[in-house]
Amino acid sequence: MFVDQSTDASRSEPGSPVFLEVTGIHKRFGGVHALRGVGFVIERGQIYHLLGENGCGKSTLIKIISGAQPPDEGEIRIEGRAYTALTPIASLAAGIETVYQDLSLIPNLTVAENVGLTEQLVTARGSLMRPLRQTELNATAARALAVVKLPTTAEFLATPVGNLPLAVRQLVAIARAIATQAKLVIMDEPTTSLTRREVDNLIRVVADLQRDKVAVLFVTHKLDECYSIGGQAIVFRDGQCVAQGPIENYSKTQLGHLMTGRDIDASRYRHAAASDETLLQLQGLCCRSYFRDVSFTLNKGEILGITGLMDSGRNELAKTLAGVMAASAGTLSLRGQPLKLSCPADSIRNGIGYVPEDRLGEGLFLDKPILSNMVAAILDKLRTAFGTLDHPKARSVAQELVDELHIATPNVDLPVQSLSGGNQQRVLIARWLTIQPQLLVLHGPTVGVDVGSKDTIYKAIQALAGRGLGVILISDDLPELLQNADRILVMRDGLVQHEFSADVAQEDDLYRAMLGTEKGTRSV
Repeated sequence: MFVDQSTDASRSEPGSPVFLEVTGIHKRFGGVHALRGVGFVIERGQIYHLLGENGCGKSTLIKIISGAQPPDEGEIRIEGRAYTALTPIASLAAGIETVYQDLSLIPNLTVAENVGLTEQLVTARGSLMRPLRQTELNATAARALAVVKLPTTAEFLATPVGNLPLAVRQLVAIARAIATQAKLVIMDEPTTSLTRREVDNLIRVVADLQRDKVAVLFVTHKLDECYSIGGQAIVFRDGQCVAQGPIENYSKTQLGHLMTGRDIDASRYRHAAASDETLLQLQGLCCRSYFRDVSFTLNKGEILGITGLMDSGRNELAKTLAGVMAASAGTLSLRGQPLKLSCPADSIRNGIGYVPEDRLGEGLFLDKPILSNMVAAILDKLRTAFGTLDHPKARSVAQELVDELHIATPNVDLPVQSLSGGNQQRVLIARWLTIQPQLLVLHGPTVGVDVGSKDTIYKAIQALAGRGLGVILISDDLPELLQNADRILVMRDGLVQHEFSADVAQEDDLYRAMLGTEKGTRSV
């Protein structure tokens, strides 16, 4: 709701003009006080990083700024105009564009329609009662896609977004923000599914936006990227803004303490030695055109890291081990017994658990209770004599896993979507622990997870390996692999090209191997 049109020059700091100012923002959900008097200023052409644990209020604040939710108290000023609340169209019209973590793309619409639709909706003040101007739509989309280095061909513009890989969809969502010629672009975990090369491209895009006097607010957990981009850090904890200042003024340790209230150890988590007993063996495994001749062994209690660019074959290898994709050639054995994994049920039956990269789209039943999500893989074991679910037994299983994985919830009957990202991820890991797995395949286990939850998940992974589970950790988060794995395999062009010992490898060694510019690394 619009309050007044006056400007208050006394609020502006020397330097860039103030674009957005929030003051005294409060938001409550039932008994939860999500935001407690939050206030800060965003200037034109500046870069900001909104940091904090999952559940600290970051997402709630973004929804208030973008018009998705109203605040209970407080004021929002955009270029001097004061609002008590915004609508999504009013926020867009004022020059605020948000790229949400779930991307908010429409899968059955084309790339061009997804990128250019917002601009035409703002022009029409949100009205859907007018036809799309396709020529203009394509021209707008092509300009924005070129900025993020995506194809601008007619074929790509006409491709349904639902047919694209997750990393490409991420860039399409960013292109949509650019297409509106926004004055403030909010990016919620924008590099979740991007490789380092694509992140470097995004950093160049952000530099271009900054030169055009566009402010950018990153909501992120990846501190290395924050330091690479530069700008201001805005740190949240428990619904309050506890610090703001130049990112280079804070060390990782200081930021971790500000976000969590405790010290986070950034050293290696992996100290235990794996068994000499072979658990898993792949020999010449192939999957159509995605990967070929993949051979390696995994010992009992070993953590094997696998990385590579998006088109390296690593994602398809994960899905093959999960039974989602079938191998076209080669052999696979578990504890010396040959395996044929033609569907996910085959993997589950053989004690292989799989945590997918996209927990929201492929892993969780968001509107279902935490309990239901946890026991989904063992429903047959929890049936009564009448074929119904044995609720006391299911609740006992779920509560034991809540305690073991430190899942922050007062009640396992709450919908899983009520949890923070880190707790949702632990629920997904818990599901596969119910099958008493021999092998756990973790694909991007800390995607979109804050530094405190990462620490908890990493310690859980180490404990599982200590119990004798074999763990395959597939990730493009190179520090994650170096901190947690025994060995790291690097895939490129569908082949395992290099193997590194994680306790001595360097991040740059892995990155050069991913790109094919390595020097002196050991080939396999």
